[in-house]
Amino acid sequence: MYLLAKRISDKRILKLIRAYLESGVMLGGLARPTREGTPQGGPLSPLLSNVMLHELDKELERRGHRFCRYADDCNIYVKSMKSGRRVMDSVSQFIEKRLKLKVNRDKSAVDYPTNRKFLGFSFYSIKGVTRIRVHPKSLKRLKAKLKELTGRSIGISMEARVTKLNQTIQGWVNYYKLADMHKHCQKTDEWLRRRLRMCYWKQWKKIGARLDNLVRLGVPRSKAWEFANTRKGYWHIANSYILATSLTNDYFRKLGLAGLSEVYSKS
Repeated sequence: MYLLAKRISDKRILKLIRAYLESGVMLGGLARPTREGTPQGGPLSPLLSNVMLHELDKELERRGHRFCRYADDCNIYVKSMKSGRRVMDSVSQFIEKRLKLKVNRDKSAVDYPTNRKFLGFSFYSIKGVTRIRVHPKSLKRLKAKLKELTGRSIGISMEARVTKLNQTIQGWVNYYKLADMHKHCQKTDEWLRRRLRMCYWKQWKKIGARLDNLVRLGVPRSKAWEFANTRKGYWHIANSYILATSLTNDYFRKLGLAGLSEVYSKS
């Protein structure tokens, strides 16, 4: 509040921010007062992070460091591991003693930029040129979300499922489009289409339904009858020649599915 009062002269704004900070929290159905910190998940938290850590920015600039900060996430770039450890110790002391904040020791580390994650991004080098990539953890979270939307047990139509997938894909690509991810997009698209074929096979639960749908998709009746009677698992059949040549990429494109590769190429 002291830092805010140095820049904000309107006492009504200061009173409103203080009310937010002292609003309390619900724990186990009971209201409890908050004596420190900011409300998590709200728009005020990152704004106040920037206010508090603006002092850190000025300190890092005064020391001549190269750094990048977004809200409470900050990377400082130095030339060696030894320098990194020295800067980590001194900056941690500044944050904790001068700003009265706590450094998250579990998430903080001295390491090469290619090993670290910053806002979901990381770096890699090729032929002496450093480029941006999507961090593996970010890709893992995307696949977990897509896997949830393509679960066999979700009771929604394929049209509704495709709509949700498109929303997820569009938002994800819009955020990570600065990174090089063409190969990741291709591999994820292949995996996603196999998941959708598995969903179709699950929906065609009975032999008669499988037979009729395969024939409708252009599979010869004798071959369709053979596959309709198979006892192989859903995931195995989803990668079969029959489904790959009947539920094709064009089929899903006509259904309205916008793959990651397509969205990324247009971004």
